[in-house]
Amino acid sequence: MFEKIKRLLRLNDLSKKEVTALSVPRSGKWRKVRAEHLEINPCCAICGSTHKVVPHHIVPVHVDPSKELDLNNLISLCQGKTFNCHLFFGHLKNWSCWNPNVVEDVEVWNHRFENK
Repeated sequence: MFEKIKRLLRLNDLSKKEVTALSVPRSGKWRKVRAEHLEINPCCAICGSTHKVVPHHIVPVHVDPSKELDLNNLISLCQGKTFNCHLFFGHLKNWSCWNPNVVEDVEVWNHRFENK
């Protein structure tokens, strides 16, 4: 099953633990929380884009499952083709990583985008 998930996601560098975390179904309340977050925060927190914005978990669900539905644990990041803030800032250019300083990085880079 893990190999199938890896192939589907094309993320062959994921550990077994990370693939397991990805294969665990979301809470039945996730869609509602996701929609609520995006309604309040429809723009990318870094570049301000409204194209392909997704909620990013500040503390990943595989690290702390209790934070999956916590609105305070979400930040909006875009997945644009030109620049993918979700991948770059949320995952440090590697989907198998996570950025524990994403909130601080958002503040720094948002300021740079605003003053451009």
